[in-house]
Amino acid sequence: MHARRLIIERRHAGWPAARIAEQLGVSRATVHKWLRRFREEGWAGLEDRSSRPHSTPTRTPAHVEARILALRDTARRGPVYLAGQLGLVASTVGRVLRRHHVAPLAAIDPITGQPVRRRYSGIRYEHRAPGDLLHIDVKKLGRVPDGGGWRLHGRREEVRGRGIGYDYLHVAVDDHTRLAYVEALPDERDVTAAGFLHRAVAWFRARGVRVLRILTDNALVYRRGHNWRAVCVALGLRRRFTRPGCPWTNGKAERFNRTLLTEFAYARPWLSNTDRLDTLDSWVEHYNTRRAHSAIGGRPPITRLAS
Repeated sequence: MHARRLIIERRHAGWPAARIAEQLGVSRATVHKWLRRFREEGWAGLEDRSSRPHSTPTRTPAHVEARILALRDTARRGPVYLAGQLGLVASTVGRVLRRHHVAPLAAIDPITGQPVRRRYSGIRYEHRAPGDLLHIDVKKLGRVPDGGGWRLHGRREEVRGRGIGYDYLHVAVDDHTRLAYVEALPDERDVTAAGFLHRAVAWFRARGVRVLRILTDNALVYRRGHNWRAVCVALGLRRRFTRPGCPWTNGKAERFNRTLLTEFAYARPWLSNTDRLDTLDSWVEHYNTRRAHSAIGGRPPITRLAS
């Protein structure tokens, strides 16, 4: 808008159109277009206009659109079915439905056709008491080379840290309180995972939380690990598993892992792997006792033990 006003002002000041175009980096045709609009409409003619065409001769006729909408209302089927019944193309039917803001089939009741609110549409589930369910997961984290990695020195081959291995962050998050217990361990094998579970349950017990159930993904260590199973039996834990291909079932652990990466692991460049691991416990303590958690009203997880 500012450039268009300059065109008018400079033209009124006696500048030739060619010079105005050169100074503003546009074509002379553009200059003449805005001068013409100003003559015809005044300053209002310089406002942006919709690029939508004045007419759409190829648009689906109104009576065909009415047939599509009527059949959709009675049959409650998708564009492919409707197109087959009406002798049309599915993309045309889909475009008509979108143009008229017809709700998708997933958002309506198949019997009544009325909009419904699905249980999965943004509604958080939560167990009633601390310890009712403990979400468990492992986050694989590349180690930081001595002297710092590429986040500190840039992407150069000599600071990529090839071959130095990974840390396995074993995570346990209580479903009700969101309290988290984390250990950085050298692997995710059966013995290692079983030891972590035993220490995690003891950590929660020391805070007055009796763990009753655990939820994990379908990794072999959780499904078939003998030591893992023995710890579960010894502690009286009921095991639950996520549905295959549905990682969001273990969503609280997955969401904690994302926070762990953004606010701890990659929050700043580290000088060494030891430097990073030395601060892990303090960060988890901050997460549990001071960091505001949006899912529990902006309070830290520790406050839910007293509620």
